[in-house]
Amino acid sequence: MTAIPLYLFAALAEIAGCFALWSVLRLDRSPLWLLPGTAALLAFAAALAFSPADHAGRAYAAYGGVYVAASVAWLALVERQRPDLWDLAGTALCLAGAALILWGPRG
Repeated sequence: MTAIPLYLFAALAEIAGCFALWSVLRLDRSPLWLLPGTAALLAFAAALAFSPADHAGRAYAAYGGVYVAASVAWLALVERQRPDLWDLAGTALCLAGAALILWGPRG
């Protein structure tokens, strides 16, 4: 179960790094936001390197579901936009798919 906290950390780091660039380009923030944004994206990439998945592609695919869930949480908590039914249903589907990819029985 080490994958869950690892993927949650990776998602937070990736979203924070991407939001830094979003803020510079779309919210007219200082380019200095790119410094912590870059550090966050490096932390994201490093975290995925420690995934318990047996192959990189499988790690990235499983992480995708967690990223979707973290993005919807970001929408609610940071951007103060209430997720709708479709956001929540899509998140549930993505998490189910991520669980199958990461923990499905392999022969």
